[in-house]
Amino acid sequence: MHDNLLLILALLFSVFMMVMAAQKMKIAYPIFLVLAGLVISLLPGIPDVELDPDLVFLIFLPPLLYEAAWYTSWNDFWRWKCPISLLAFGLVFATSLIVAYVSQALIPGFTLALGFLLGGIVSPPDAVAATTVLKGLPVPKRILSILEGESLVNDASSLIVFRFALAAILTGTFSIHQAVGQFFLVAGMGIVVGLIDATFMYLIHRFLPTTSAIDAALTLMTPYLLYLGAEQFHFSGVMAVVTGGLFISYRSHEIFKNGSTRLNMLGVWTTVIFVMNAMVFVLIGLSLPSIINGLEESSLIQGIKYGVIISIIIILIRFLWVYPTTFIPRWLFKSVRKEQSPGWKVPLVIGWTGMRGVVSLATALSIPFVLDNGSPFPHRNLILLITFVVIFITLVIQGLTLPFLVKKLKIPALDYVLPQEQQEAQIKIRLNRLAINHINTNYYEMIERSNLLKNYYSQILTETENTENQLDIFECNTCTSQEMQRFESILKEIYEKQRLAIFQMRREKYYDDEEIRKAELQLDLNDLKINPNFH
Repeated sequence: MHDNLLLILALLFSVFMMVMAAQKMKIAYPIFLVLAGLVISLLPGIPDVELDPDLVFLIFLPPLLYEAAWYTSWNDFWRWKCPISLLAFGLVFATSLIVAYVSQALIPGFTLALGFLLGGIVSPPDAVAATTVLKGLPVPKRILSILEGESLVNDASSLIVFRFALAAILTGTFSIHQAVGQFFLVAGMGIVVGLIDATFMYLIHRFLPTTSAIDAALTLMTPYLLYLGAEQFHFSGVMAVVTGGLFISYRSHEIFKNGSTRLNMLGVWTTVIFVMNAMVFVLIGLSLPSIINGLEESSLIQGIKYGVIISIIIILIRFLWVYPTTFIPRWLFKSVRKEQSPGWKVPLVIGWTGMRGVVSLATALSIPFVLDNGSPFPHRNLILLITFVVIFITLVIQGLTLPFLVKKLKIPALDYVLPQEQQEAQIKIRLNRLAINHINTNYYEMIERSNLLKNYYSQILTETENTENQLDIFECNTCTSQEMQRFESILKEIYEKQRLAIFQMRREKYYDDEEIRKAELQLDLNDLKINPNFH
């Protein structure tokens, strides 16, 4: 056990090194994760490390889904609900259905239930992979919003397909009509349980005297409580996690009012999700040798061939689905026509962003080793191999070519969005003016009597004036992009020198460490404004 733990830690460290190399090369880190899994499987003397499949599903999937729900913009989600729904439900079911029948005809001994199991695994694209690749590229915000919303819901719908197919294989009975009826019942009640449990957690955060550490710990517990609460009644734990995550995220401003709490939670969740992503690919790398050795009647070459064929099929299905569902609703509904037409370029990019990732891999690893009667689960190793091939092809080929495609297309801006710096400045001015008006209305006579209030009032007036000047810079029509880049470059130089000064202050031991850390935090927040780092 100690040797295996040391091995996993060493492999994780190696994966982290690869991710840092990916950042240096400006390549999306999920691409390096799948390559890391492949390299790990080829290392000589790697032991076979296997976890309980139920444990894999329980440990990895609830927090991954919850994190996706937490960072989903509800306004954007609701605005683009039509394309999101068509992709997240319609495309997932269409992909699962076609993959089921194709794999049944293609793979000897593959049943329709096994086909739906495989379809449920490979049908959901990974938004983290797509948005990581697209970050920094000139793409309309509409594309990112649709991809993030699609990934949130399609994870839920595909996992429900997976669980139904798995139950059918374990029990030996499968009926599409019965499965469709059960789907709506299980999914609907999962939503209800998710809302009930999320309300309970909301009340704890809101009315009990929690601390920053307790709030962060409770948010880590919440996805597991949501999932287990729904599964206890045989409803969809996946829908409960997604629904609960959206609910608590929407109410977060009411329950997490302390800035340190939010920053602490951000650090905790960013670390946990990154490690989980890396851990899943380490596990598949450790499992690949035994998977290949246990391919039964299917050889390695045949398994790779099946994976390539299914990869091509799901890529084609996405294109065949995206274009009609983009334009047919515009022809049918006047409300959809009010939005600016995406043209042919946006569907092309959305069609090429169907990269599979960590959710598909974690789902495949959760397939049990044996059936209820004790016999080996049919074609388990082959399904895992096909899943890895699909992830490898979609991530590496589509992921590496997507930036080139976006740059070549030169997609025009569809929906005007204020630059991030300009939005921040306008929000800051509104909040400062609210504070100024509140003091003028209620405490104006105290300004001269209270030095504390007088200093704060002067500070906020000065800050508002400075922010308005900053906003004038952003709204300057004569300022070129080169000027803005030069301005940001100067700020980076200043921040770097300030970091060195803070380091020198720490060595002087004149100031308290707590005050030094506060200065570092403020500097980090300033740096974040010109170096946005999304989750």
